[in-house]
Amino acid sequence: MSVRRILTAMVASCVVCGAASLAQAQSASPKAAKDAPKPAAPAKPATAAKPAAKPEPATAVAGGAEPTLIGQYGTWGAYTATPNGKKVCFALAKPSSSKTNPPNRPRDPAYAFVATRPEEKVTNKVSVMIGYALKPGSESTLEVGGASFAMYTQGDGLWIKNAAEEERMVEAMRKSADAVIKGVSAKGTETTDTFSLKGLAQALDRLAQDCRR
Repeated sequence: MSVRRILTAMVASCVVCGAASLAQAQSASPKAAKDAPKPAAPAKPATAAKPAAKPEPATAVAGGAEPTLIGQYGTWGAYTATPNGKKVCFALAKPSSSKTNPPNRPRDPAYAFVATRPEEKVTNKVSVMIGYALKPGSESTLEVGGASFAMYTQGDGLWIKNAAEEERMVEAMRKSADAVIKGVSAKGTETTDTFSLKGLAQALDRLAQDCRR
């Protein structure tokens, strides 16, 4: 899972737009296959190439922007990018430890990021890409500084359920040593990811300066 994918997911707070593009791309393939007279059989390999089309909507949402690392602070990288001409600044980290119950269940890497999008007046929005499909309708939690925050889940993403608590959660993250995120996969596997918060405050301070420009 590349930083570009993280950027894409972040800018795609309305991933639905991407999904619509994907649906269009997928429905276009069958049409092409229908119009072809008998080379309908060779058209099927074109359908097999469908997975390659998946990144298309995401790349479109990200505007093909390449994120730039402007500083590394402890475990947190500070990045900026300008997808579709709109500046995005975000801090990104991987978990320092991950556990599953039952043990050793396969999954993609998890990432946590805190994003600021000045043109949309969004500041320090916390999101997590958990690395697997979450159980539909389930709630996850982010535990930090002795408090537990309910997280809304969709697909493999988590966001705070009560937006009014986000500022308090970010403040706790700036001052604490680590954050623990718990989730349940669509298959019922329980996961616990611990993120070191060392360097997060400095990364956010750097991004606050950079995002003003």
